[in-house]
Amino acid sequence: MQRNHYTRLLLVVFATLMATNAMAETPEQRLAAAGYTLPEPPNPVATYVTSRQVGNMLFLSGHGECGADFTRGKLGRDLTVEQGRHSAELTGLCMLATIKAAVGELSRVKQFVRILGMVNASEDFTDHPKVINGFSDLMVVAFGESGKAARAAVGMASLPSNIAVEIEAIVELRPQP
Repeated sequence: MQRNHYTRLLLVVFATLMATNAMAETPEQRLAAAGYTLPEPPNPVATYVTSRQVGNMLFLSGHGECGADFTRGKLGRDLTVEQGRHSAELTGLCMLATIKAAVGELSRVKQFVRILGMVNASEDFTDHPKVINGFSDLMVVAFGESGKAARAAVGMASLPSNIAVEIEAIVELRPQP
């Protein structure tokens, strides 16, 4: 009986240590473990800022993919859902780079509050949510349940430079220590 109790106690201690280690991981570590690398954050291409902090809220301008090699075209005509989903994922990495540049580290993110995903789509395309899941799934990798947010995924007749996806977000930040 004593041995059985000792075994259960060891299992509880082990499980607690594992859970503590999982919680101690940073979003950057979780992204790296999943094979992701953050790009250089983008510079504005017009008269705006890429983010604006108001109190503990960070408002993020519409983002596309970082760099000059964007996924271009319309979903439902030029691009598949999988190509659009990948573009949304790359857009998410770009937005994470902006967040990190704005607040110093991704662990400052308490939760994603609102996501607006815009898909450059043909008029008969209806899988907008599947495309924007590329972004949302990446945020869950980085932040767990806190990466999920109220979300809209909508089709647009066009997007700047014919990019496939543009996403904007509102993020709640943890207070600075």
